[in-house]
Amino acid sequence: MRVFFILLSLFVTLFSLPAFSQTFTSTNLPIIIINTNGQVIPDDPKIVATLSIIDNGAGKRNNLSDSPSYVSKIGIERRGATSQTLFPKKPYGFELRDTSGVNSVNASILGMPAESDWVLNATYNDKTLIREALTYDLNRQMSAFYTPRYRYCEVVLNGNYEGIYLLFEKIKRNKNRVNITSIKPTDVSGDAVTGGYIFKIDKTEGSPSRSWNSPYRASNGQLIPIQIDRPKPEDLAEEQFQYAKKYITDFENILKATQYQDSTIGYRKYINTDSFVDYLLLTEVCKNVDGYRLSSFFYKDRESKGGKLVMGPIWDYNLTYGNANYCEGNTYEGWAYGFNTVCRTDTYQIPFWWDRLLSDKAFASQVRLKYQRLRKTVLKTERIQYYVDSVAAQLTEARTRNFQRWPVIGIYVWPNGFVGQTYQQEIDYLKTWVKNRLDWMDNAIMPFGTDILALEPTTSFGFTVGPNPSSGNVNLTYRLRQRADVGLMVTDATGRTIYSITQPGQSPGEHLETIPDQLLSTGLGVYFLQLTVDGQSTSKKILRH
Repeated sequence: MRVFFILLSLFVTLFSLPAFSQTFTSTNLPIIIINTNGQVIPDDPKIVATLSIIDNGAGKRNNLSDSPSYVSKIGIERRGATSQTLFPKKPYGFELRDTSGVNSVNASILGMPAESDWVLNATYNDKTLIREALTYDLNRQMSAFYTPRYRYCEVVLNGNYEGIYLLFEKIKRNKNRVNITSIKPTDVSGDAVTGGYIFKIDKTEGSPSRSWNSPYRASNGQLIPIQIDRPKPEDLAEEQFQYAKKYITDFENILKATQYQDSTIGYRKYINTDSFVDYLLLTEVCKNVDGYRLSSFFYKDRESKGGKLVMGPIWDYNLTYGNANYCEGNTYEGWAYGFNTVCRTDTYQIPFWWDRLLSDKAFASQVRLKYQRLRKTVLKTERIQYYVDSVAAQLTEARTRNFQRWPVIGIYVWPNGFVGQTYQQEIDYLKTWVKNRLDWMDNAIMPFGTDILALEPTTSFGFTVGPNPSSGNVNLTYRLRQRADVGLMVTDATGRTIYSITQPGQSPGEHLETIPDQLLSTGLGVYFLQLTVDGQSTSKKILRH
């Protein structure tokens, strides 16, 4: 059998892969060779194929004529919702199998821990080829929770060169992946029924799952479906489904309740707040336009093992760092959690969780303080830009072949927020966008944990807003006990300042400011009005209808 694959590699070498104007005989990256014996790879079900990997180790060249370091039967299928139908470079999922091609087997490939299920990410509409890798690298250093591992590689499919891919660990329950209890269909009571589950908020296409709709719709009326990703539907007992649904619904109910901030009976009873802070920070740093609403995974182990919801693992970050020209995905300003205000007509909306969590001063302060700590280390602009340059250098040889195979440089590919005429321009755009984003966040995150994002406080000066909710002008009335410097600022739900005024040395007594209706015309939803008197700030929400 091994001789057969050596001959296969030699055949590919002699073929020289000339059909797409690139020559591929060796590389500094691992090589993955897939042979389907003439079968077309479908969306579903998986077909049996053969996988061989050439990886001679760090710092060594890999030649198509080299003996494979690993050979296996696999079951392979196309994956993804938009990417597999819209783009010619297809993403794939595959399962390692035994020699019969029927039974799954676990194995370590490219130095990653043993498992059977893997994903080949095509990185087609990210012309830097780096956004996914950058995000996973950041998360691994920012968070103590599991981040899927990956390796860059070059892929040959049925004798055709397919370009650069990222080989990822698929999100699964496993001691080396999502390390939670593997619940059995017979675990239907007591502690056994309480975990472990992997949930997701995502499109319903793709891998089958059971789901229910959150009782809390988005502000535009859209339903928010919550899916159980693991166990699979055929392995999920009805008692387990009902338990999982009730636990998530109980969390949502208490998060909506007036006592949600209570340290004993509030939302902290249900979630690991550190994981939610980490997920929010990463989503905001890269401004993932799909963040919180698509490919959003979270999981729960048994009560005896902690039992709280953990946000993550992270997944799918190609539409980040300005690589999306819709719903303000290309601008470095604005909060990703404000998506529902910016894109009210989109079918997929963000659950109310994130706005509500940030209205808790303790949670919002935790977000701000961790961001400020990370800015001195992991999130230093220079460190991130160095990482981008170093990966770009590593890919120099392979990306030349990739873009000969897929000539997209200088061409708009949905939903690019920028189209560079050279690869270097794409890299420069990414680095500049990151710098601008972090500079913006440095200032925009300062109100986190203060009254502007929290419940309305008791203040030492009078402060009323009306009418509220409103559809016209909004009047702000406040009374000063003594002469003071006064500042007024109105921001929308994305954090953008839409109105600002300062009144130095105002006299004691009552004052009236009118915020004109036309300044609140960016749409329905929530605005924040912040009043600052001699450095003391408080705020109120303005609701528009």
